[in-house]
Amino acid sequence: MDILHRNNVIVRGSRDETIVFAHGFGCDSNMWRHVAPAFEERYRIVLFDNVGAGKSDLSAYSFDKYRTLDGYAGDLVEIIDALAIGKAIFVGHSVSAMIGLIAARQRPDLFRSLVMVGPSPCYVDGDGYVGGFSQEQLEELLEFLDSNHLGWSGQMAPVIMGNPDRPELGKELTESFCRTDPEITRHFAKATFLSDCRDLLKDFEIPTLILQCSSDVIAPIEVGEYVHRQLPNSKLVILKATGHCPNLSAPEETIAAIEAYLGQAA
Repeated sequence: MDILHRNNVIVRGSRDETIVFAHGFGCDSNMWRHVAPAFEERYRIVLFDNVGAGKSDLSAYSFDKYRTLDGYAGDLVEIIDALAIGKAIFVGHSVSAMIGLIAARQRPDLFRSLVMVGPSPCYVDGDGYVGGFSQEQLEELLEFLDSNHLGWSGQMAPVIMGNPDRPELGKELTESFCRTDPEITRHFAKATFLSDCRDLLKDFEIPTLILQCSSDVIAPIEVGEYVHRQLPNSKLVILKATGHCPNLSAPEETIAAIEAYLGQAA
């Protein structure tokens, strides 16, 4: 199978250095439309859809392969290998931050640095760790999704997006959630919200920028601080932006933070 077709890979520009942008749960590569163009003059830009999302090849979706985030990480490695990128800068939003972490641990030779936007290595509170949800809350959330995909999307998307004074943002995320296949959405939700990547943070040396929104119901500020403490070669930037999708709600601030970090890291 053509990897680039499978993941709807889009490549823009021909610069030596490459930035790979990866979207979060229930989204697709279009969620980077306000951010990625700002880097096109200086970098080769790679955008793609996780299998099951956007314009990816739905026939390539495997419920066994994508039972955990490792399946998506394997796809990311294949994409970078197929494009002969070398060491890429990887920008991953939400669950894709952890997908990038898994891929970089598997193939550190492919990654120059990581930018994690709203990362969460574990969504469940416990043993002094603040993940944002109790086990009961998470089970209720997944049960609601199992029973009513459209209702879940309509209720949860505006909460995840935040910024209630800008309802058009919540509407866009709702529509994105509703476009995805309900069965795939439920499967990916379990792979996402039941994952625990905390052990993978230990001894991870690739330079990493953590972008944390100042108020985020999905990844509270304590999560960003935890990731920063665990990653020895990381920088934490707390954005003024609120909600879980600063790539949509605050693209200028997101761009500025990434540019500042890449300028320092150069």
